[in-house]
Amino acid sequence: MRVMVLVKATTGSEAGAQASEQLLAEMGRFNEALADAGVLEAGEGLHPSSRGVRVRLSGAERRVVPGPFAATPELVSGFWIWKVASLDEAIAWARRIPSLNGEPGEVELRPVLGDEDFGPEFTPELRAQEARLRARTDPSRKPDGR
Repeated sequence: MRVMVLVKATTGSEAGAQASEQLLAEMGRFNEALADAGVLEAGEGLHPSSRGVRVRLSGAERRVVPGPFAATPELVSGFWIWKVASLDEAIAWARRIPSLNGEPGEVELRPVLGDEDFGPEFTPELRAQEARLRARTDPSRKPDGR
């Protein structure tokens, strides 16, 4: 199964505070362990919401709302994509995430939808289209979504 790990923003990350050398080293070691275990598929940190925008969709209307955004604990400051055997394995890895500059932090683990989650509406034609898109965007991923 694939899991997206959403790293929640903190007051420091929203203020644009840079990670300490110690935290960068700890995160590097953690990411190395994920990669060595074959778990890490992707991961990046994000700029504060002040550098982002939201696009609100309502019918045919599209409205761009510039950051920053309120509710810091609900914002995302980074992410990983992990390939794990189970949610329990993902939780075990999440328990090993280094502390974020001494600030309290939170991560949210969300299973990524697979082809099997869409039911009969995901026709063979749509599955083939999805496989072609996967091959174009990430040739290392198998067409079956694993």
